[in-house]
Amino acid sequence: MEDSDRRKYEFKKVIEDLREYEGSGTQLVTIYIPEDKQISDVVEHVITEHSEASNIKSKQTRTNVQDALTSIKDRLRYYGNFPPDNGIVMFSGAVDAGGGQTTMVTKVLESPPEPIQSFRYHCDSNFLTGPLEDMLMDKGLFGLIVLDRREANVGWLKGKRVEPVKSASSLVPGKQRKGGQSAQRFARLRLEAIDNFYQEVAGMANDLFVPKRHEMDGILVGGPSPTKDEFLDGDYLHHELQDLVVGKFDVAYTDESGLYDLVDAGQDALADQEVIKDKKQMEEFFEKLHRGNESTYGFEATRKNLVMGSVDRLLISEDLRKDIAIYDCDGQEEYEIVDHRRDTPTHECEGGSEAELKEREDVIEWLMDLADQRGTETKFISTDFEKGEQLYDAFGGIAGILRYSTGV
Repeated sequence: MEDSDRRKYEFKKVIEDLREYEGSGTQLVTIYIPEDKQISDVVEHVITEHSEASNIKSKQTRTNVQDALTSIKDRLRYYGNFPPDNGIVMFSGAVDAGGGQTTMVTKVLESPPEPIQSFRYHCDSNFLTGPLEDMLMDKGLFGLIVLDRREANVGWLKGKRVEPVKSASSLVPGKQRKGGQSAQRFARLRLEAIDNFYQEVAGMANDLFVPKRHEMDGILVGGPSPTKDEFLDGDYLHHELQDLVVGKFDVAYTDESGLYDLVDAGQDALADQEVIKDKKQMEEFFEKLHRGNESTYGFEATRKNLVMGSVDRLLISEDLRKDIAIYDCDGQEEYEIVDHRRDTPTHECEGGSEAELKEREDVIEWLMDLADQRGTETKFISTDFEKGEQLYDAFGGIAGILRYSTGV
């Protein structure tokens, strides 16, 4: 499994925990630190905030905020001059532990899936997790083209981030001809200028997108109605890019802001693209299930197939939140799958011997470790479509596509 997918899952788990925390008053501190921000500058900022916190009227809030800032300052000592790649996010504060009690929580997330764009200091009754959640929704790389007959811009949509890259202005004359030119000649020159401009725009797009065509999930094209249609129908784009166009959309502006408008207009097409890959995995799973011999589902059968090395792809529902409790039954391991928030159950060993709890851990991480050892790829499946929901509801969120039939 790709390390980045695993890291995303680990980040997602931490974020879900952080979202649950609440502080009484504005006492939970979040700091986003980009990779090019000097750690010494951050320490200085934290010291300043610590001294300003002495003005907070509530003694409890004042103490909690200052304790959180001290904890963050202590953690910053572990870093050199700059943060690791993509930056760091730090969370610290006294969270409600029930019964009027609080407990101090400090979490540090290094090297998020995307670079942190700007330094942010945030103090509130909840931790600020939104920017990280946006990164985790990062699915896909899309090319963006907006054009009319006057100008064009091309760029990328990487996850949720729009990156404008190239722009061009046209020399297409307006519709009014200058005196002395015949209408026919003027129309011909205008068509030539439009054709040249479309070729220039296609050249920009080809230069940018062709090298990445195998990594891309699609291309969106925007502009006023006749222009984008002429551009696409005229086969100006490289033929492999033409096949990647997932939609064309009416967009009023064709400057850099038009790229953002294009992403807004194409939301439905983008959402469809996100689940298309998941749909393909589930369609293959159901096809093999109906044939009856090259699929597996449920924890126990999938575990056995993983151990045998027969699983080609492990399919895990993105909504699965379970732990595995591992028991020692007279030298044999037996398992129980438990909801994340439930206590560990007592276990009856199959042979009647007394069960001894060896460990309890996240079932997804446990399965991914097993999959990694056997060279099995892991795919997370969204519940945003019917078969994805079925994986979660009907198959316990765990299934596999087999390399060969095992009869298990």
